[in-house]
Amino acid sequence: MDASLSEEQHQIRRTLRELLLKHCGPDDVKAAVRTEIGYDRSLWRRLAEQLGLPGLAVERRYGGVGCGPTDLALASEETGRALLPSPLLATAGLAAPLVAALGTPRQRAELLPRLAAGELTAALAVPGCTLPAALGLTGPNDGAWSGGGRAGGVQGRPVEGGRSWRLYGEARQVLDGHCAGLLLVAAHAGGYARSRTLLFAVRPQEARGVVRTRQTALDETRPQARIELRDTEAELLGADPDSAPALADDVCGALTAVGERVAAVVAAEAVGAAERALERTVEYARVREQFGRPIGSFQAVKHRLADLYVAVQAARSAAYYAAWAVGRDPDAEAAPGRGEGLRPQVSAAAVPPPGHESARVAAGLALAQALETARIVAGEAVQLHGGIGVTWEHDVQLHFKRAASDELLFGPVHRLRERAAEAAGLFGAGTGREAVAL
Repeated sequence: MDASLSEEQHQIRRTLRELLLKHCGPDDVKAAVRTEIGYDRSLWRRLAEQLGLPGLAVERRYGGVGCGPTDLALASEETGRALLPSPLLATAGLAAPLVAALGTPRQRAELLPRLAAGELTAALAVPGCTLPAALGLTGPNDGAWSGGGRAGGVQGRPVEGGRSWRLYGEARQVLDGHCAGLLLVAAHAGGYARSRTLLFAVRPQEARGVVRTRQTALDETRPQARIELRDTEAELLGADPDSAPALADDVCGALTAVGERVAAVVAAEAVGAAERALERTVEYARVREQFGRPIGSFQAVKHRLADLYVAVQAARSAAYYAAWAVGRDPDAEAAPGRGEGLRPQVSAAAVPPPGHESARVAAGLALAQALETARIVAGEAVQLHGGIGVTWEHDVQLHFKRAASDELLFGPVHRLRERAAEAAGLFGAGTGREAVAL
C-alpha cells in the first residue's frame, strides 16, 4: 500500500478547501442550517458543477467523476473541517452506491446521472432508528431491523400482479429526508410466509401519501426527518423478487457493503471536524490570558493539546487505511500502473464480495476511533474555551454537537468495536462476551 496521496487527490483537497473557506465560514453555516432545506443551495450547485462532488464516486459512464470511495472520503474530510451542511453524505455516500449496486440498467441510467450532477438529492429511509443495524455496523445484517410480520417498520405489498408496490409505515431520523427528491425506502415484504427485506424508490413530490416532517436535531448541520408512508406507490429497486429470489439477500449485502464505505467516509469527516476544533482551541490558547500570560504557555494545557493532536493523527491514519481497504480492488492492484497512491481506482458500482472481512473490520474500527476522537477533542475544546465554548455565538459548540450527534447516529462506539471484533473472529461460537477466544 502506498499511503501517499496522488497529485489529483491533492488538487481536489486544495480546491475544495479554498472554496469552503470562501463560502462556508461559521456564519454561513449558521445561516444555512436555518433555511427550509437546511443547506446553501447555491453552494451545493457550485460544488457539483465545479468539483463534481456528488458524482465523485460514480462511474464515468453515468456522468460521474469515477474516482471511487477513497476520494469521497478525502473530500469528506474537508467538508467535515467546515462542518458543511449539505446532502453529500445522504446522496453520494448512501443512495448512489445502492442505486449502482441494486438498480436495473434502466434505473441506473435514469437516476445516477442526476445524482452525480447534484440536480437530484436522495435519502435512505430505514424503519425506526436502525441505521447502524441496517448498514451492518453494529451487528450482522439479517434484515430483522426492517420489522416482521404484518406490523412494525415499513411494510410493502405488491399490487397489479406485482408490477408496482405500495408502502405503509414510518421511518425516523432520515438524513436529509425532508427535502430529498428521491427516497430509498427499506421495507419488509412477504408477511410471515415469504419474509424478506427489499429496497424501494419513492419520489415524494410525485407519490401520494408521503408526509415528511423535519425534526429538531442536536446537530443542525445534519438535518433529519420523519417519513410517514400511507399506502404510497413505490418502485422496486432491482429485479422482480419473484424472478430473482436472491434479491432480498442482495439488498442486505448491498447495505452492508455501503455501510463499510459510509463508515470510512464518516470517519474521515469526523477527523476533519476534530482537527479543525483542535486548531480553533490552539488559536484560542495562544491569545487567552490568565494570570498575566497566555493559557497555552502552561504546561498542563500544552500536554492536553499534545494528547489531542496525537489522537487526531491516529484517527486520521485509521480513516485513511479504512478508505483504502474498502475501495481496494485486488485485481486492479496486480495490474501494471494500477493502485498507485492512496486511491484504489475501483468501479463505484463494485460491491465488496462476501467475506470481505478485512474491510469491514478496518471500517468499523476506524469509525469507532474517529467518533471517539471527535467527541474527546470537542469536549476538551469546550473545556479549554471555558464558558464561552458552549454559547451559540462561538463556533466550537458546532463541533461539539456534530461529534455528539454522529456518535448517536452511527454508534455507539462500543458496539462498533464489538462488531469489528466479531467480524475479525475474536469471538467464539457463543454470542456473549464469555465466548471471547483468547
